[in-house]
Amino acid sequence: MISREELRQLASFECRGDGELAISFYFHPGVPQDKSHREEAILAKDLIKNALRELQPQEGNRKAIEDLDRALRLAESLHGNQARAKAVFACGLQGLWKEFDLPPVASPSRLFVNRRFHLKPLAAVFSEYPRHWVALVDRHSARFLEIQFEEMREQSEFTTTQSRRSRSDGYAGYDAGHAERHADDEVRRHYQRVADFLKQAVERHQFEALVVGCHEVNWPDLEAQLHPYVRQRLLGHFSADLHSLSDDEARSEGERIIRQSLQEHHEKLIAEALSGSRSNGRGVTGLRRVLRAVELGEVENIIMTPEYSARAVECSNCGHIDSHMVSYCPACGRKTRELTDVCEALVPNAIRNNIGVVLVPPQKEFDSVGNIAAILRFRSDRNTNEMLAAS
Repeated sequence: MISREELRQLASFECRGDGELAISFYFHPGVPQDKSHREEAILAKDLIKNALRELQPQEGNRKAIEDLDRALRLAESLHGNQARAKAVFACGLQGLWKEFDLPPVASPSRLFVNRRFHLKPLAAVFSEYPRHWVALVDRHSARFLEIQFEEMREQSEFTTTQSRRSRSDGYAGYDAGHAERHADDEVRRHYQRVADFLKQAVERHQFEALVVGCHEVNWPDLEAQLHPYVRQRLLGHFSADLHSLSDDEARSEGERIIRQSLQEHHEKLIAEALSGSRSNGRGVTGLRRVLRAVELGEVENIIMTPEYSARAVECSNCGHIDSHMVSYCPACGRKTRELTDVCEALVPNAIRNNIGVVLVPPQKEFDSVGNIAAILRFRSDRNTNEMLAAS
């Protein structure tokens, strides 16, 4: 599986010399149509063979052709109902070959040959598949499952030992009432132990999202103990009997809540961007405004649809990206080069600068603003105006 650090390294890569080519190959297994299960491998091989035909007549492409031949051999070995997608990044002239298994994302198999690695599909992986925990808690025990990229492992498990109590109700039921209060105190201490464990896990950056499974009647008491740090990452809870719940059932419930939360998050981001753009607040829409905000360091998240693409130019000297197809950079005056897809430069730039890239499903209102927008950390023009007004 790819890590965020490895993703940043790929985003920093760029071909500089003559004949250098960066190859990005994404293989996404589909639902098999027959018993041979070979359709996805046939599609992948066709993509590579087409690229080989385009490169063969050109000089200086020997290493790239070798990379494609190697990718072709890999595609030939991909058969059956593959559980995972695969991504390959290669540049033969720099001796680079990286293979990563990925969870199946909603994208067809694709091949890109360019100056940079094509990284937009990976943005979906990190926005759609956060590292999350499912905490399974009852009144006396707790179990914690870590789930990332559909892999699951148990992080910890503990049980709070109950003290032994007398069966007698004692005088006028006093002992029974005392025992009940004592039992409730033990449960509260157990929930506090769970809450402390989750708080420490947050501080160690062990998970990005949390789902809790417990009996519905116990949830208010457990929730009351959770630290604000933990609540910020809490996506929801589900009712469950821990003694009869399997790990696979817990994972299924956790993923259901994450999908629901993700859909709500996408809708909220789009609404926030559109509203912020209309009110001159913390939102902009359209490629030109997004590029300007990125250059000014204002952007927190870039939002686009998975199929978004647009032509642009990039300065070969200062890296300025412009939606206007100009021959010379308006910032430094040097010659520009054309980008058939602005995402070739925009997505790696966002990854390098810790800007979130969120891929959202198409919708009519978002389409009306060009299928690209951004949520801003601040607006530099507003800050400047406020400073001038104060002086």
